[in-house]
Amino acid sequence: MLIAGFPAGAWGTNCYLVAPAAGEECVIIDPGHQAAEGVAETIAKHRLKPVAVILTHGHIDHVASVVPVCGAHDVPAWIHPADRYMMSDPEKALGRSIGMPLMGELTVGEPDDVKELSDGAALSLAGLELSVAHAPGHTKGSVTFRLPESADIPSVFFSGDLLFAGSIGRTDLPGGDHTEILESLARVCLPLDDSTVVLSGHGPQTSIGQERATNPYLRQVAAGLGGGPAAPRRGM
Repeated sequence: MLIAGFPAGAWGTNCYLVAPAAGEECVIIDPGHQAAEGVAETIAKHRLKPVAVILTHGHIDHVASVVPVCGAHDVPAWIHPADRYMMSDPEKALGRSIGMPLMGELTVGEPDDVKELSDGAALSLAGLELSVAHAPGHTKGSVTFRLPESADIPSVFFSGDLLFAGSIGRTDLPGGDHTEILESLARVCLPLDDSTVVLSGHGPQTSIGQERATNPYLRQVAAGLGGGPAAPRRGM
């Protein structure tokens, strides 16, 4: 298994390229602000052939390079229908004042081919089997992707802006809901094995076991407690 990731752009959003091995087909997860060059370099380095872009949610820091990346490789983009509008109207999703200095640099809109994700879907792409879980709270259309355990790696969980090392996604933007993100943590994250590797939308790699032991929000939902403080301002 090959997983190559790098932080891109002004918000340091993690973009991942995933393939069974070097020299094979791959999927691209969350090509955000200024990610196109890093994607091209990673493709060349590992001799990859992209077959799809898949998106954990629609915020501009995760989708800003979707149009050029999909166009360069003639591949579709997959997104949950509740977040699809954000590709064409990112300001509506963020509030009019957030990120405005950067908006003039960005080419917004949909790529030629957009496919919609659904909860519980199984994506068979590039020789990979990715399970999709709808996980609203950060946005209404947030999703996660999970690769099953294999002979050489534990299960890998692409959490987007649902779960970070020591934190969770912000819920103060349009479509965010603190109660909803706690429910998503309980439903999507808690059932995973401790060995599951977590690759999130921002920040370093972690594991479900590490977060179960130390993340105050995951500890909160594991204890069956609701409410609590507003989510920290992570990501866009």
